[in-house]
Amino acid sequence: MLNVYEQIDANKRKSALIIALFVGFLTLTIYVFSRAYGYGLSVVGWALLLTGLSSLVGYYQGDRIILALSQAQPASREKNFQFFTVTENLAMAAQIPMPKLYLIEDTAMNAFATGRDPQHASICATSGLIKRLDRTELEGVIAHELAHIKNFDIRLMSIVTVLVGLVTLLADWLLRSSHWQGGERRKSKGGLLLLIGLFLAFLSPLIAKLIQLAISRSREYLADASGVMLTRFPDGLARALEKISSDKEPLEAANKATAHLYIANPLKNRHDQIGWFASFFNTHPPIGERIKKLKEMA
Repeated sequence: MLNVYEQIDANKRKSALIIALFVGFLTLTIYVFSRAYGYGLSVVGWALLLTGLSSLVGYYQGDRIILALSQAQPASREKNFQFFTVTENLAMAAQIPMPKLYLIEDTAMNAFATGRDPQHASICATSGLIKRLDRTELEGVIAHELAHIKNFDIRLMSIVTVLVGLVTLLADWLLRSSHWQGGERRKSKGGLLLLIGLFLAFLSPLIAKLIQLAISRSREYLADASGVMLTRFPDGLARALEKISSDKEPLEAANKATAHLYIANPLKNRHDQIGWFASFFNTHPPIGERIKKLKEMA
C-alpha cells in the first residue's frame, strides 16, 4: 500500500516517462517525414517554428479562451464567501498566490484550474458544486485544483496541447505532400520509408491524442495525492468525488477541447462501459479507482 508521498513520486515518474515517449515519437515522426519526402530538416524546422509561434499566442491567452468557452464569470466574494475563504486558506497552506475565482452557473457538479503558472492561475467551479458540497468536501476539491496549479500541471497540459498540435500539423502536411508530389518523384523515394511515413501520417494524431489523455489521467492521480497533503484528510475529496460521480447531469458549457481540465469528466460519456479499448479515450481515470486510492491513504 502506497502512502501519499510514494503515490506522488510514482505519478511523477509515470508523467516523466510519458512525456519522454511523446518527445521521442514526435522526433521520429519529423525524421520519417523529412526522409520519406525528400524535405531537408530545415524545412521541417521552419514548420515547427511557425507552429510554435502561433501556439505561443494560445499559451499566453489560453486561460482566457478556456474561461470564455466555459461561460465562466468572476465569482463574487459576498455571494460565494465559502468558495473564497476555503481557497484563501488552502492557497496559504500551499504557499502559492491566491488564484482568481470564477463561477459557471450550472447545476452540474464540477471544477477545473487553468493558467500557465501559480502567478497566473484561476480556479473555476460550477454553482452546483458550491451549493451541494459541504465545507470539508469543497476543501478536498479546491486542494485538488490548487495541486494542479502548484505542480504546474496547467503548464504541462498547455505544452502537451502544443505538441499534439504540432503532430497533427505535420501529419496533415505529409498527407498533402503525397498529393502534391509527382508520381516519378514518389517512386524515387524508398517505398518502405514512404509507407511508414503514410502510416505515421494517418496514426500520429490518434497516438498523440492518446498520449495527451494518458498524461491527463496520470496528473489527476498526482493532484489527488498532492491535494491530500494540503488538507490532511483524504476522506473529504473521496466524499466529494462520490457525490460528483453520482451526478448524472452533463455540464452544458463543457466540450471535448476542455473536458480533460475538469476534476471529473463533464461530458458524462460512459466509455468504460463499452469496452477496454474505448477506455483509452477517457479524459479521466475511473472515479472508483481514485476513491480507492484516497481511502488507502487514510
